[in-house]
Amino acid sequence: MPHISIIAASVRTGHASNRVALFFKEFIESKKLATAEILDLKTYNFPLFDERLKYQSHPSANVLDFADRIKKSDGVIIVTPEYNGGYPASIKNVVDLLYDEWHRKPVAISTVSDGNFGGTQVITSLQFSLWKIRAWTVPAMFPVPNVNKAMDENGKPLEPTMEKRALNFVNELLWCIAAKQKMQQQ
Repeated sequence: MPHISIIAASVRTGHASNRVALFFKEFIESKKLATAEILDLKTYNFPLFDERLKYQSHPSANVLDFADRIKKSDGVIIVTPEYNGGYPASIKNVVDLLYDEWHRKPVAISTVSDGNFGGTQVITSLQFSLWKIRAWTVPAMFPVPNVNKAMDENGKPLEPTMEKRALNFVNELLWCIAAKQKMQQQ
């Protein structure tokens, strides 16, 4: 069974995007699609990026733990809010921190906002950053507009279409994971 890491990218107090990360963990595990874990960047509390991990002489235990979890994951879901048309520094920080760990890693992006567009302005810029470090960005996307109306604090969906959309999104990630595994066997 594949293992998926779900990155909760916001470090803001009361970060609503964490609701979506909780939703995906519960959804993936309850449907027995994969095992899943949440990597909450607020908990990791990384310092600002100053050097890639592979060039650090004394990386912190948090950095090594995060890098190991990404490396061991078969795929990653990034749940990121949109702040003023861009993604938060916290996700850019960890994207830049790692390099080899992202290589050909299937990564799916879910965006979150309080507004009607669901953070869709963030998708292409984050995809481009991931593409530049050779991650495999999954073409499916999962925007969550009006997140406070779409999910409760525990990640329970309040909209009837949420699970159907999530299944399509996760299945696309799982397809990419399976395709990568087949390519590695050749």
